[in-house]
Amino acid sequence: MRFRRRLSADTNLNMVPMIDVVFQLIIFFMVATTIIITPGIALVLPSSATAEPTAMSRLVVTVVTREEVYINKERYNMRSLNARLAGVSEKERAEIKSVVLDGDRAISYSLLVEVLDALRRNGFRAINLRMRPQ
Repeated sequence: MRFRRRLSADTNLNMVPMIDVVFQLIIFFMVATTIIITPGIALVLPSSATAEPTAMSRLVVTVVTREEVYINKERYNMRSLNARLAGVSEKERAEIKSVVLDGDRAISYSLLVEVLDALRRNGFRAINLRMRPQ
């Protein structure tokens, strides 16, 4: 009697679990990664009971003192702020939907109004004040 030996190569490589793991890693890194527009400035934002979350925009103005005003990560003073805002082209201004204005709780109200005036004189209309919710 002759027995035939059958050797069959039935090896399957299931890619679905590997794709699931890679997809989960991509989601984890997307959620864990933060995009920081403003520099690491220690601000104590004023609190408000009716504060709403503000959407991040391409233009964030941070007011610390009269000599320390930031546009995104670039530092200016009040004298050079107006010149920098005037240098924004019409195309860039059209792409900026809104401006986020951060101000320390200790700055004077008149300084914040000066920055608002500078923004409005240069054609920025949708200006959001960022506050800390209570």
